[in-house]
Amino acid sequence: MINWSVILNIAKTHLVTKMKSTATAALGVTFGIGAYITMISFMTGLNDMLDGLVLNQTPHIHLYNEIEPSETQPISLYDEFENSMNVVHSIRPRQIQKKIHNALPILNYLKQDKDVKGATPQLQAQIFYLSGSIELSGALIGINVMEETRLSSMGDYIVNGTPEALKNTDNGILLGSGLAEKMSLSVGDRVQISTVGGAIFPLKIVGFYQSGVATVDNSQSFANLKTVQRIMGEAQNYITDINIRLNDISLAPTLAKRLQKQFMVKATDINEANAQFETGSNIRNLITYAVSITLLIVAGFGIYNILNMLIYEKMKDIAILKAIGFSGLDVQLIFMSQAMIIGLVGGGLGLIIGYVLSRVIDNLAFETSALPTITTYPVSYNLGYYVVGLVFALLSTFVAGWLPSAKARRIDPVIIIRGT
Repeated sequence: MINWSVILNIAKTHLVTKMKSTATAALGVTFGIGAYITMISFMTGLNDMLDGLVLNQTPHIHLYNEIEPSETQPISLYDEFENSMNVVHSIRPRQIQKKIHNALPILNYLKQDKDVKGATPQLQAQIFYLSGSIELSGALIGINVMEETRLSSMGDYIVNGTPEALKNTDNGILLGSGLAEKMSLSVGDRVQISTVGGAIFPLKIVGFYQSGVATVDNSQSFANLKTVQRIMGEAQNYITDINIRLNDISLAPTLAKRLQKQFMVKATDINEANAQFETGSNIRNLITYAVSITLLIVAGFGIYNILNMLIYEKMKDIAILKAIGFSGLDVQLIFMSQAMIIGLVGGGLGLIIGYVLSRVIDNLAFETSALPTITTYPVSYNLGYYVVGLVFALLSTFVAGWLPSAKARRIDPVIIIRGT
């Protein structure tokens, strides 16, 4: 029967008497795990921020009417050309309305769907911003600002104003930050807009919207849906776009196909809308995990080398232990215990160092026009990374201790004693 108290006491004695070697082995684990935690936390936080810049502003499913040529041309209706190859030149887009037919019933239907977190209507209008004799072309989007804020984190991109200010101001406008800079406007000023038909409307600036995308901030602004409907002279059921947020984003492609067929509108899911971005995001994540795993593997080899040398330094102790009656298994367990103690202590210290460095990075000043609410470098404090770090520390020290201790188990003490 294994006497664990004796084995652990001998393991502790070995570690204390060879404090320099013990400290070196523990520090190898500590810095390996600390570097892993710091890098994975920072890189993941940075990737999450970059993903958020796009995903927070992109609906999971976007419903709209797309202007496109008709799939069925008049020549296809003639039976005599049925078996011929028809080539049609100068195809014109078919005449369709921009508004979504039966938009309000569609919204009610979506809000009752258990897979849908929320659906918001929009009205996109082409307008001109008037600054003296200068006209700047752009877009005015009518929205339900409180629902947009709840579903898409729109509030994070509003600077010098609040969503409530727009909600409570019938003739208010959230002006694009680039437009405000070009026209030297401030919150509380009035800006005149002109429709394509020539009608002019003054709107009060209640805040600035800054998406971080220059082309958007230089042309796009937001107002209440009813305000834009009134400006365009349309009824309350005039809606050009419906943005849908799902409880499970993975359902977006399937649900988009179903909605497109069911309501005869164009439905674009988030994967289709951001195909290039998705590829870039996957590559960044792949690089992050590849570098992190490499750090852990390098740390594991360092741990193995240190423990291997530690055991070889203890050859005389191994011979004495076997000579006084300890079995090969007892000897192996002694050195395995040392390895696991080093892994536990070193791994624990590595987690603490990783967390401290992550907090330091998290408090470093970082300013980006892409996301005004971000003031420090983004860091992820995912508990899973700390669990993986500790598990790897124990696993690597287990393997690093197993290989040389298994060899020590088979050592003949007579050979060692004769060699002394």
